[in-house]
Amino acid sequence: MKRIVVVGGSIAALTAAESLRTEGFDGQVTVLSDELHQPYSRVPLSKSVLAGREPVGSALLPPPGEGIEFRTGARAVQLDAFGRVVTLADGTQVSYDGLVVATGARARRLTGRDDLALRTLDDASALASRLAVARSAVVLGGGFLGMEIATTCRALGVDVTVVDLAPPLLRLLGPWLADLAVAAARDHGIRVRVAPDGVDVLGEHRVRCGKQVLEADVIVCAVGDIPNTDWLKDSGLPLDAAGGLIADTCCRVAPGVVAAGDVVSRQGRRTPHWTNAVEQGRAAAAGLLHGDSARPYRPDPYFWTEQSGLDIKISGELPLTGTPEVLAGSVDDRSALLRWRNDAGTATAVAVNHRLPVIKLKRLGAGVPAARPTRPRPVFGHTS
Repeated sequence: MKRIVVVGGSIAALTAAESLRTEGFDGQVTVLSDELHQPYSRVPLSKSVLAGREPVGSALLPPPGEGIEFRTGARAVQLDAFGRVVTLADGTQVSYDGLVVATGARARRLTGRDDLALRTLDDASALASRLAVARSAVVLGGGFLGMEIATTCRALGVDVTVVDLAPPLLRLLGPWLADLAVAAARDHGIRVRVAPDGVDVLGEHRVRCGKQVLEADVIVCAVGDIPNTDWLKDSGLPLDAAGGLIADTCCRVAPGVVAAGDVVSRQGRRTPHWTNAVEQGRAAAAGLLHGDSARPYRPDPYFWTEQSGLDIKISGELPLTGTPEVLAGSVDDRSALLRWRNDAGTATAVAVNHRLPVIKLKRLGAGVPAARPTRPRPVFGHTS
């Protein structure tokens, strides 16, 4: 291969590009990002950037390594997998010998593109400016992102209500841990509304929840994401029913094509969190260069969230059922090291406001992935 093109500007894309060098590729590497920004971390967007504690520029990552071309404003709109050509929105055609698809996902919006959401750096800037003058907010969606946004709203003095089809975090965490998080949220003044029949967005400031209409200065959608694979629909690459790009255990999609990050579907499931994006970026680079001899991607179910005074770190599969074993600390004090035993004989370890090195948490939980050499980067982790 003489030229490898990476489509996407996410941490998965950047990791894949730099891993190509680590794996010994000395040809041309071109990264095509549809955003106008240099690569950045999404981690602080719902926290310090949204709260105004840090400038937008604090989320920027170091530029790609030497010899990696990073193009901004280069949105891919079509792929000719047979001819090995990516077409951009401005009509430019970029040829390749090997391709990494890392186009990630976009925020799911309930009424269209005008919904306020938080996925990109521009989203964070727009939402921060609205919250700076708001007195009330409704957050639609009670996952990690929704609860983090609600926490930031309270830190800004904004009155906030979270609305979800089920109790927040229940489907993700399981009842025991979700109850703990919701109790902490309520203690922080976050109201929670469950709307099993869904919600209707009636306008910029009004939402119908059952028979009641909620009004707020700001309404934020945090109802999940959609993989960015529209540009691949005529490419012949395999997509699942939800639009995820189907990849094998080495992140291979087709001859000369691999994928990494939020766009990828494995065994009918996407796993959109930061650790997964980094590990898949490494595996995709190896799979593209070394084929069957590459080490298969090993899922690393490690993620974390900071919300309502809780710093929750998790190693292992979710959701969790039953009552955990308390290994250290006190649940009553909301500072504990917990472990759930799973039916398959594995375990999930959770640290709630409990200081413990990540490597030790992984030993208690899903296990420790084999170390891979990589150039150190001052980046941050996240679930999304």
